[in-house]
Amino acid sequence: MLRKILFIFSLGLLITSCIPKKELTYFQGEPSSNKEVYKILNEPYKLQVNDILDIQIKANNEELVALFKQSETQTTGTAGQISADQFYLKGYTVDRLGNIRIPYVGELNVLGYTEKEVREKIESELAKFFKDIDDIFITVKLAGIRFTVIGEVNTPGPSVLFQNQVNIVEAIASAGDIAITGDRKNVTIIRKHIDGTKKMTLDLTDVAIFNSDAFYIQSNDIIYVEPLKQKSWGTGTTGVQTFTTIVSVLSFVTTTILLVKTL
Repeated sequence: MLRKILFIFSLGLLITSCIPKKELTYFQGEPSSNKEVYKILNEPYKLQVNDILDIQIKANNEELVALFKQSETQTTGTAGQISADQFYLKGYTVDRLGNIRIPYVGELNVLGYTEKEVREKIESELAKFFKDIDDIFITVKLAGIRFTVIGEVNTPGPSVLFQNQVNIVEAIASAGDIAITGDRKNVTIIRKHIDGTKKMTLDLTDVAIFNSDAFYIQSNDIIYVEPLKQKSWGTGTTGVQTFTTIVSVLSFVTTTILLVKTL
């Protein structure tokens, strides 16, 4: 009777403890088209608080160019790439009120504006001080998307990707992918808005995430990958690990029974 109980217990533990392949496979199912979502995903990025802008000006007016030259004097890192800390020190950060402070113009509200709209605002403001505004060439770029990935990923922590758009797949990949103990069906994005904090959940095993309005992350997003229940059980994540655990448990039980009988 005891052997039967141990066998049933071991079989049940083996079946429930292993992580099935379905739980580890991304983008399952057939893709579908959604014009509304496609439109949302292709809208230009709108600036938020704590975003950093790289503003550069080229003109014959050396005095004007010199004032904006801080973006061009940044030191470069590996392979000539500009580091994130240099952008933080030399770029134009959107403050809590949604403003940046730039020469001549002073405080300029950019919250909720696109890069193109900010460039046009700067051109309009500088036109008040310089007659030959048509000779001034201005570029405005977002100095990367900043986000933090925590939970069951291989390299958790903050990251910066120097792109205008970053999707959830790129964000997870920058954190070294989800660990085998991570729940790919339950990836949470925590996003802070002016009117409060928003929480969204994505299922990365479903190909439908490509049509989700949360597919593209935003600056300052926090991405959390929850652990699978198998991790809390501590029985192992693969068949070999689970089998080893079961053998250890059975050996302990058998030894205990033999010791009790000898007493």
